[in-house]
Amino acid sequence: DDQALVATTDFFMPVVDDPYDFGRIAATNALSDIYAMGASPIFSLAIVGMPVGKLCTETIRKILDGGRRVAEEAGAPVAGGHSIDSVEPIYGLVALGLVHPARLKRNSTARAGDVLILGKPLGVGVFSAALKKGILPADDYAAMIASTTRLNRPGAELARQGGVHAMTDVTGFGLLGHLAEMCRGAGLGAVLDRGAVPVFPGARRLVAEGVKTGASGRNWASVGAMVDGALSDAERDILCDPQTSGGLLVACAAEAAGDALAVFRAHGHDAAVIGRMTGGPARISV
Repeated sequence: DDQALVATTDFFMPVVDDPYDFGRIAATNALSDIYAMGASPIFSLAIVGMPVGKLCTETIRKILDGGRRVAEEAGAPVAGGHSIDSVEPIYGLVALGLVHPARLKRNSTARAGDVLILGKPLGVGVFSAALKKGILPADDYAAMIASTTRLNRPGAELARQGGVHAMTDVTGFGLLGHLAEMCRGAGLGAVLDRGAVPVFPGARRLVAEGVKTGASGRNWASVGAMVDGALSDAERDILCDPQTSGGLLVACAAEAAGDALAVFRAHGHDAAVIGRMTGGPARISV
């Protein structure tokens, strides 16, 4: 089959203290955009910015090793890259992948009646905020690392299923922000079942204790006008929580949902049906 080449670029500053884990998370996050388009990664290029003379070479090596391990696990070995001297550590990847043009997935092609599936639990932003405050329990830290280093491999397989119409990954804009993009792109509405949305139990507890990110408020400010339904402050903070290396958000025909969930489970993802797409206008009912 003819294949189209797709490429994405993503990088950011450390979200955890461990340099090896930071490299793994950054690489997983960068590769997620390739999977969200339904493509299979083929190789990657490293983007590295490090404060020369302030960060020891062993720490930098651990960051690079973490990213390299994930890239190789994805079948997209690091073939080169570019490095600069920067004030803060920065790491990420230019990721390249292949997909048949007819299977390329966008976030704007959902159809009315589609079921919405979320591939990973929410709460990574809350965990990150708690980590910065020094109050994140070890079990929750382990859950965060496991989620943020789990590749969104299901995307490439889901693209080959005829009933899958649209995909995106939930990252910095939170679930409501990325669902709003899906609604605006397709000119459709969405109904979100708040009780069905997977959330890390530890993140719920931390939000109840007042832990949240500054970005969750900004996300709500940008999307709140198109959301119907009374939400508590805690629910807003969860549904707008910015995710690092978050899960895939998939819109598929109702009859394809079972097969889509099976793909997620086969790759170790705790995916769940969280709602459906409806006729326009582009609004979200929670």
